[in-house]
Amino acid sequence: MTRKFLDKVYDHIGDGVGAFYDDWAASYEAEVSENGYVTPGRCAKALAKFLTDRAAPILDFGCGTGLSGLALRTQGFTTLDGIDLSAEMLAQARSKGIYRQLLKVDPDADLPVEPGRYPAIAAIGVIGPGAAPLDTFDTLFKLLDRGGFMTLSFNDHALEDPAYEARLDEYLDLGAARLLFREYGPHLPARNMQSTAYVIEKL
Repeated sequence: MTRKFLDKVYDHIGDGVGAFYDDWAASYEAEVSENGYVTPGRCAKALAKFLTDRAAPILDFGCGTGLSGLALRTQGFTTLDGIDLSAEMLAQARSKGIYRQLLKVDPDADLPVEPGRYPAIAAIGVIGPGAAPLDTFDTLFKLLDRGGFMTLSFNDHALEDPAYEARLDEYLDLGAARLLFREYGPHLPARNMQSTAYVIEKL
């Protein structure tokens, strides 16, 4: 019987998350696809409404096996760099041939990304229980220059904790960012799970 990881992923965060995703890499796409995973397409389509330069470099943070990259390519974006903490996930992403550069990072180390290098950052299905902690949002936001865009999503597990949307709203309320797009919609339809997709602009 094929091991199902979706039932356990939201309990994994912290030191063991990299190994968990390494184990999941080979079957990840099949499992999320059979559950109708649509958030990457929703986020990519939303970003395309605002980032008109399709050749602009985009950092696909937490790129995993490259499903978010494929969604961005479908919208015409051609210059994608991916970062992830799982070597096995990155191997799957590399096989797609859609990334200019792929880099494995240590969750405890600073990101080797120069601020202002990317006019857009995607963190699709990345921040939340079972994945990257909430302060990842702060780290990524600091990498943007004024006028830069970020697309991200919070699934129902993250939205159950008011801290996630509160962190985003704090940036909006302080005038550090402008909300361009917010839509609650399908995430994993077969599991009746939803997510909110966002696009924000740094001010």
